[in-house]
This record gives sequence, C-alpha cells and structure tokens, in this order.
Amino acid sequence: MAELAHVSNDPANLARVIEIIDRDGGVIVDDFVSPETLEGLRADLLPVIAERGTGREDFFGKQTRRLSRLFAHTRHCSEIALNPLFHDAARHFICVPRTGWLGDQPYEINCEINIGMTQLIQIAPGQGEQPLHRDDGAFQWSRSFGKEARLQIMLAISDFTAENGGTLVIPGSHKWDDVRPPRRDQAISTEMKAGSALLFVGGTYHAGGQNQTADELRTGLTMSLDAANVRQEENHYLSLDPDLVASYPEEIQRLLGWSMFGSALGWVEIDGVLSDPQVLLHSA
Repeated sequence: MAELAHVSNDPANLARVIEIIDRDGGVIVDDFVSPETLEGLRADLLPVIAERGTGREDFFGKQTRRLSRLFAHTRHCSEIALNPLFHDAARHFICVPRTGWLGDQPYEINCEINIGMTQLIQIAPGQGEQPLHRDDGAFQWSRSFGKEARLQIMLAISDFTAENGGTLVIPGSHKWDDVRPPRRDQAISTEMKAGSALLFVGGTYHAGGQNQTADELRTGLTMSLDAANVRQEENHYLSLDPDLVASYPEEIQRLLGWSMFGSALGWVEIDGVLSDPQVLLHSA
C-alpha cells in the first residue's frame, strides 16, 4: 500500500471511515477542519509552543516540541472532539456491548468514551524517526481483547510530507497479535495538507517520522478518544481548572471525564449518594 485512503469531511462518510479503519487501521480525512478553525488553532497554539523546550528523551524527540493541556490553550479543540467522523467512529470501535449477570439475570455491559490525551507536536529539522509503537500500550491493552480502546487523531497544522516527518503508519497492523514486531520497511508516511487529519486506532503501529528538511517545522495536533473504563493518559482533573471545564458545553465536560456512566464508574459521594460529578462542577 503506497498511501492511506482519503475521504472527504462529510458526516455521510461515517460508514466509509469505519470500513477503512477496520481494514487498514487508519484513514485520512481531507479538510477535517475549516480554514478559519485552522487559523484559529495556529493563532492560539503556535506562539505558546514556540516558547517550549524540546524533549529530553529519544522517544519524545530531542528536536521535538510538545504542548499539552490544549483545552486550556484554545477553544477550537471542541470542534475536533465532536466531529462525527471522529466522535461517532470512536464510539463504534470502543463501545462494544457484552452480556454480564446480576444473579441469574443477564444485562448489557457497555462503556462510554473520554478524551484520553491532547498534545501539539512540532518536529524540527534534524529530528530522527520515533520507534514504531502502539499507543494503547499506555494502558496495557491486548489484541486478545477483541476490540479497540482508543481512536486517535493527528490533525495537520502544517502540511505533512514524507520529507518533513509525516506520521509513519503500518496499514493493517491493528490486526496483528501482541508478539509480532513492527518493521520499518512496512511503514508508510502520512502525506496530507494542513487542515486534514489522520484517524487511527490504538492498535495501529505508528511513529513520528524523520524531518529531513532544512528549515520546515512539521506541526500536528493529536487527541485521543478512549474507553472510559481505562485511565486517561492525561490527567485533566489536575491540569484543567474546574471553572474552565464548566465553561465548555456539557458534552465536552463529560468527554474530559467530569461524568459518571452506569452505576459504577466516575461517581462522587454527595450526602451519602453516589452522584454524577456534574453536580459538583456546577455547584459553585
């Protein structure tokens, strides 16, 4: 496969996006955000990341800058998280029900999704390739579980090319077992224009590419939608002020983790009652 499949940013393409991700492990959505949103993201985020230092470890890149807490730096992340081709595809791959038992009574067990992490990643000239890896390794997910726990996006803030470090992807690797190792000659470079996005599941082997240009920064915004029954990779409860979270629409508040689903996960005790955190978020 020379390149990943491309689809246009149209909610009507949801079934096609799901089909391609199921087959290849990833898909490129052209023009995922509007030119106005792209410019807003650049205006909000690029001056901030320019003040950050580069990584201190090889994996995170000694010629790579990273910026997290993106919901604290820009309001435009909401549009990314709620885009149906991202949000609804994540629910398809992650929210797979199974049957449990309460005594002798069967009942359906399902999960919700949370925003697991947010990060702006800027690869500078001279940065080498990352090792190929699966991002769901952060919570020790296994291919034997039979479903995905993460759908991730890499939104191109600048153009992505093979020369400037476009994300490396091994198509179909999400179907491999846990013991098969990735090889560099199996990976292809993500090439897409600014404003387009790569969507890929947590089981897909990928890596940041090598920036071989003389003076071109490769900047991408990544965000994950994860199963709400795994720990969020980024600790939003400490990095985002509750007043800031409360200023977002309820759907974003819940995606950031200020939520309870079912009767067992995410509750807070209020006057002896297991309650939804939304009560505390709006009690001030």
